[in-house]
Amino acid sequence: MNDFEALVLLNMVPSLGSISISRLLNAFDKPQEVFDASPEKLSGVEGITARKISEIKKARKSVNLERELKLAKDSGINIITILDDNYPENLKNIYDPPAVLYVKGEFLDCDYNSVGVVGSRRASFYGLSTASRLSAELSGLGLTIVSGLARGIDTASHKGALSANGRTIAVLGSGLLKMYPPENEKLAEEISKNGAVISEFSLETPPLARNFPRRNRIISGLCLGIVIVEAARNSGALITADSALQQGREVFAVPGKMDSFTSVGTHNLIKQGAKLISNSQDIMEELVIKLKQFSETKEDKSVAAKDNTKKQNAILDKEADSVYKILSQEPQHIDEIINLTNMNVSQISSILMKLQLTNMAKELPGKNFVRV
Repeated sequence: MNDFEALVLLNMVPSLGSISISRLLNAFDKPQEVFDASPEKLSGVEGITARKISEIKKARKSVNLERELKLAKDSGINIITILDDNYPENLKNIYDPPAVLYVKGEFLDCDYNSVGVVGSRRASFYGLSTASRLSAELSGLGLTIVSGLARGIDTASHKGALSANGRTIAVLGSGLLKMYPPENEKLAEEISKNGAVISEFSLETPPLARNFPRRNRIISGLCLGIVIVEAARNSGALITADSALQQGREVFAVPGKMDSFTSVGTHNLIKQGAKLISNSQDIMEELVIKLKQFSETKEDKSVAAKDNTKKQNAILDKEADSVYKILSQEPQHIDEIINLTNMNVSQISSILMKLQLTNMAKELPGKNFVRV
């Protein structure tokens, strides 16, 4: 048994969660040593109870690892572990990263620049249209949209990103061969060709209620910030917001109607300090310092990653080029740029944000901008 097989098998032991697996990995030099260790040595690891030890010892016989790996291969699903170089950087740095991820599609380096857009399953037309619009706009600025493939806001978020030819990642609360909700199977296939559909659960895990809070911390863990579009008082989206706060991520909330039950959660988040947003620029202003640039000359970048980076950085169309030419080393106020270009505030704000993302412009205090 190699490291990869041992990690996949550990992930399939029923009573082991990500924290228990992390503690085991810290206690032993190699993952396969966990299965060879004595009960006495295993019991010395924090949180490893007699029940967990019993399940670890039985795993080689009770868990059909060979079948799981064959199912993944036959279904075009990749399995990556926390020891792999292509494991998402953002996710690796949270308190309880999943040891294993099942991936239909692929991660790219540019997915570091991700924003989660989540909300109520019973969304209003306002919520659905807002989620779709925000996701499309953020995708147009080069960000990857992460959500949970659920009905309502999640579905609208994925579709919004795809409508802008952007990347999107769907995180499931079930195994990839137990797609939930089933009506989103076609959407999941489209996402896998323009991003990834992922899960930490073994392939045939059903969509049990207890899985979704675990799923939510992966959504926020992949992202630099989370946007809550609509959320009732006890919405699962609020669990994602809590995870984001614990992980040090930015939390944004879209205000709604005062008398709407799906506004209760978002309004409470705003009261507690989440940033109220009305457009994608509000989000980008908070995230611009955290965003990374990815050079296509990095030796370890795949051809696919290079092509994606090239597409995202090819933003100097005619209008953006005209704005860039106006900028100089002398600070210019946004109003002056608007007057010189005859563009509206929304257009100029979007172009200036793109120029900042590619290190071609810099914002100074007071809405002044200079060429870099």
